[in-house]
Amino acid sequence: MTDTSKITNGQLVIAATPAAADGPEHVETPVAYDAILLAGFGGPEGQDDVIPFLRNVTRGRGIPDERLEEVAHHYRHFGGVSPINAQNRALKAALEAELAARGIDMPVLWGNRNWAPYLEDAFTEAAEKGHTKLIAIATSAYSSFSSCRQYREDYARVLDATGLIDTIQVDKVRQFFDHPGFVRPFVDGVRDGIARAIAENDGLDVANELQILFSTHSIPSTDAAKSGPDFRGFGDGGAYAAQHEAVAQVVLDQAWAELLEQPEHAHLQGTTKPAWKLVYQSRSGPPTQPWLEPDINDYMNEELKGGPTRAVLIVPLGFVSDHMEVMWDLDEEATETAEELGFWSIRTQTPGVDPAYVTGLVDLVLERVNGTPTAERPHMTDIGPWYDVCRPGCCENERAGFKPAAAGLAP
Repeated sequence: MTDTSKITNGQLVIAATPAAADGPEHVETPVAYDAILLAGFGGPEGQDDVIPFLRNVTRGRGIPDERLEEVAHHYRHFGGVSPINAQNRALKAALEAELAARGIDMPVLWGNRNWAPYLEDAFTEAAEKGHTKLIAIATSAYSSFSSCRQYREDYARVLDATGLIDTIQVDKVRQFFDHPGFVRPFVDGVRDGIARAIAENDGLDVANELQILFSTHSIPSTDAAKSGPDFRGFGDGGAYAAQHEAVAQVVLDQAWAELLEQPEHAHLQGTTKPAWKLVYQSRSGPPTQPWLEPDINDYMNEELKGGPTRAVLIVPLGFVSDHMEVMWDLDEEATETAEELGFWSIRTQTPGVDPAYVTGLVDLVLERVNGTPTAERPHMTDIGPWYDVCRPGCCENERAGFKPAAAGLAP
């Protein structure tokens, strides 16, 4: 069995490869991984799945089915089918095609935290096929409990529950919020979105009448403050808010520069860039519990209403694909709010299976396969490149406390 005394005092990373077991910030030792684990959130695929799925998501919180049904209507609006599983199937296929095109013989195993196929299925499949060294990609780019540590806790939980904790080793790629492959689709979307706003709004004063709203999932303020390691000193919003703020600035700067290179927009040279704001969406939990703000709808109603704004560009910066929070909270609710306020609006793309994103994910895997030196790892903000092995105490869930987590040093 695993030596738990080493786990608790931070001397050993749970179920890690030898290169990562002692917990270096960046692993620069090559590792011959057997397979890639694509780890998703999961989603229902029919009306009968909706409540069981939501029970899985909220397990341990004692939320009655009546309250879950209040959230279920988002899924029921789309026939009880979340798009997220289809998107992960498409991403899995795209990764396999990219790996094959590069001549890389690594199978992609897919498992979800909250719905079939479960992580248990993926780890069991790995064991049955003799894969003992996995490199994990979670379908979330930023640092927080729900977007990183919870996945890592599930890896450890499932390995223990399946009896594979001494058989299978699992590392993870670094959080990829500022990797060029993740950032590029957002740059394309913002550049093209600004161009479309100009084309569809006669005489638009870009500097004063266009607002860029970079939106991401809200999380409890206590979780935000604990995201990332304490020694980085990110402040009340933690690494989660800091990473989004930094990426938003990079996206707008790059998109604006590329827009000005287009002959039809050369007249904008010397013009101030559009204003932007990091906003939040999809909060849940009791009203008494503080979550990151402002909500995107509140911001439009309280800050933009009655002002000079004529157009808003909604950028789903916190999301890797068009899943339920994007389709409902942005495409339905936020778009409706913009329309009620008389704003022209569009929502830009998520990475999905954009070639730059897929290529970037494979590049992240190869960083670990090849042991790429830290100085050679691409990153588009001063915050990165993020850690291969999460730091002690990183992304604590204050309500539940620390649980064993793979791919990180124990607190």
